[in-house]
Amino acid sequence: MDSDDDNVEEVVEGPLDEDDLPHGYCTVIYSSSDRFEGHFVHGEKNGKGKFFFFDGSTLEGFYVDDALQGQGLYTYEDGGVLHGTYVDGELNGPAQEFDPEGHLVFKGQYKDNIRCGMCWTYYPDRGCVVGDVNDDGEMTGKAVAYVYPDGHTALYGSFVDGELIEAQLATLNKQENGRPHFTVQPNSPVYTYDKSTSSCIASHKVMPDPYESQRVYVGQSLIPEAGEGLFAKTDADADTVMAFYNGVRITHSEVDGRDWSMNGNTISLDDDTVIDVPVPFNLTEIYCASLGHKANHSFTPNCKYDPFVHPRFGAIKCIRTIRAVQKDEELTVAYGYDHEPSGKSGPEAPDWYKQELREFQLKKLMNK
Repeated sequence: MDSDDDNVEEVVEGPLDEDDLPHGYCTVIYSSSDRFEGHFVHGEKNGKGKFFFFDGSTLEGFYVDDALQGQGLYTYEDGGVLHGTYVDGELNGPAQEFDPEGHLVFKGQYKDNIRCGMCWTYYPDRGCVVGDVNDDGEMTGKAVAYVYPDGHTALYGSFVDGELIEAQLATLNKQENGRPHFTVQPNSPVYTYDKSTSSCIASHKVMPDPYESQRVYVGQSLIPEAGEGLFAKTDADADTVMAFYNGVRITHSEVDGRDWSMNGNTISLDDDTVIDVPVPFNLTEIYCASLGHKANHSFTPNCKYDPFVHPRFGAIKCIRTIRAVQKDEELTVAYGYDHEPSGKSGPEAPDWYKQELREFQLKKLMNK
């Protein structure tokens, strides 16, 4: 990342030695538009310094004889950071990376700027993939694991570049010298990557998710006329992932173009995709690989929808608590339909939601 033959000095601001080389604290602007601010000794960077790269990223640390040595901090253009160990200007040793919000996204080792050895990569939802990376720094091998957000439930087996190929249920028991130890559950089913399409909800429709199975169950809702609901199987703290919302992947235009009666189990994944659990997959005897669609609506919910990168289902949504919940408490979410009228058709929501909204707003007025 330092200057080279293709990145020559254009402008030097600061003291120069007798050979007109930077000497002391200087600012050097290179032909690439990169900028370095720091200490020089006879033209070589020596001491604390910081590169400001043309793309908005930066690199700072302590330089010896023109090369970064020891601890360095690389800040990406989006605000994420990498804390690394540098030898002669290259990453060699322990490193940690954080996203712009400060969440850990990687910890492990680098050798000559490539990830090596035992590494951990974390998703924003706090799940992670851990194992020895290959020569290209990819999480590929037969002894890799996905670890759920609880930090001990895992799927251990074969992965390619962090993507599940096949694995069995395991428990992360402990770590020794940075290496995790997993115990594979005897007679565990084999889990494979099983991302849905517009026509296939899952290949293994009645294979429950092992993490979800520990935390929720389906029962008769306590909400009048709501049918089945989702309940906590155990006490859970706030900010706990409880269930997953997988389904077929359809477009927003498909959802908007059909009757509301067909949209009872739909949730927006992103600007392009809606996740749908259509009839008859709303029946648990036909589909129970995920249960998040069983959570009913409330204007005072105890849970919320959050993005989740699932080892089997890929990018989906999850049900996450927004406060502590007790065992056997029903889990509810705010469905988030539009409250405001849209043209002559009124609010973009089914009739039952409009009625509940009116009742909720009336109660708020009466309690003022």
